[in-house]
Amino acid sequence: MLTPLPVHNGDVDLTRELTPAERIIRTFCVRASGESGRSGIHPMIFLRNVFRSASWASRIVNVLWPVVPAAIAVRYAMPDNHLVIFILSYLAMVPCANLIGYAGQELARKLPHVLGVVIETMLGGVVELIIFIVLIKRPATNDVNYIQVIQAAILGSVLATMLLCLGLCFVAAGLKRNETHFSEAVSEAGSALLWTAGFGLAIPTVFEHSLRGTIPQEELVDKAIEISRSTAVLLLVAYVIYVFFQVRTHHGIYDAVFVADEERHARKRPSPVHHRLTFTECSLALAVAIALVTLIAIALVDQIHYLVEGRHVSDAFVGLILVPLVEKAAEHLTAVNEAYANQMNFALSHVLGATLQTALFNAPLIVIVGWALDKPMGLNFEVFDVAVLLLAIIALGNFLRDQKTNYLEGSLCVLVYIAIAVAALYYPNPHLIAAAEAAAGSPATAGEGGASGSGGGGGHR
Repeated sequence: MLTPLPVHNGDVDLTRELTPAERIIRTFCVRASGESGRSGIHPMIFLRNVFRSASWASRIVNVLWPVVPAAIAVRYAMPDNHLVIFILSYLAMVPCANLIGYAGQELARKLPHVLGVVIETMLGGVVELIIFIVLIKRPATNDVNYIQVIQAAILGSVLATMLLCLGLCFVAAGLKRNETHFSEAVSEAGSALLWTAGFGLAIPTVFEHSLRGTIPQEELVDKAIEISRSTAVLLLVAYVIYVFFQVRTHHGIYDAVFVADEERHARKRPSPVHHRLTFTECSLALAVAIALVTLIAIALVDQIHYLVEGRHVSDAFVGLILVPLVEKAAEHLTAVNEAYANQMNFALSHVLGATLQTALFNAPLIVIVGWALDKPMGLNFEVFDVAVLLLAIIALGNFLRDQKTNYLEGSLCVLVYIAIAVAALYYPNPHLIAAAEAAAGSPATAGEGGASGSGGGGGHR
């Protein structure tokens, strides 16, 4: 008598757990939206795609590519023309940063959604990190304290991304629709982490200014730097946990959000396969762009001394406004283009991701680098900078609370950023503040007024 075969029913689980090797393969497999239909390098297609870039804004920026060789040539042919070198280097940084952003975006399309966004954001911060490292290796002069420029640039980068970039995203999205909605999963986690990062960055500043006048200034600054180094390690740990949270344990939450945005955009504007870069072309574009950014960053930083001394531009304006605008140009263009295409979750993740990378990774990392180079690099910022940062985080949290936005909120963010830029333009340099305090009265008077007039310890080192 034959034994009947078992019949499958709905109670039988036919799924099996993936092996570790299969998980790795699935994690790093190329998504359909990243397929280029080619392999290796095709020079003409590569150059055409790079110039075409990802959006009309990027194509406009690519018009500045002739400035790149001009900036390099003028630096060596006319070394005494400091203003021209600074202007050309500043403009040349934009297309190079844009190439990093475009190549990072193409590389992200080949990876799983969440991992791709994280890697794209990290590549966008390469320009910032290179400028910070070049700045910290410069010795301080009587007129320029490069450490204070870095400190202002750290907070300026956060402000530029939170207020200017996010404001432009809201305005771009509001050009086509009355209201733009985004996911609570993206905004809520980002807002909470911004608060944590803001408090972490503010701790050394609050410590230094709370004890000013009670212990010797040199000892106070040394203690503030020690606290900054401990805080930097903790912020790096927070960044690692944040990335692990996004990529490993809770990636399903974000995957669903990003997939919905991408599918909606693909239905409206499908991207032809021949407009995409191969993996090799992405790697080549990133290598060339990072090399050019490093070379131009050196030329740009070399001119800051002459800009501050000869043109009387304040350290605060250079660090808080000028440096962040050029280092974040690619990320800003990418996010604004995504918001205009109604991919607000992608845009918001880029804005919050770039902000968190600066606060939780780039800033702590440069403190560790300064520690290794025996530089007094700390997180003891100017009180003006920290106050503006915390107020900006409060404003951003209020805008993100209801998971919708419009062009009015975006316009307000941009206007607030312009107001900060005007204040930074008139903010005096630390050595001028110290000279005014010394001329005004005794050291005790200067110690009492330091909490409101001088910050970050930058002018006292």
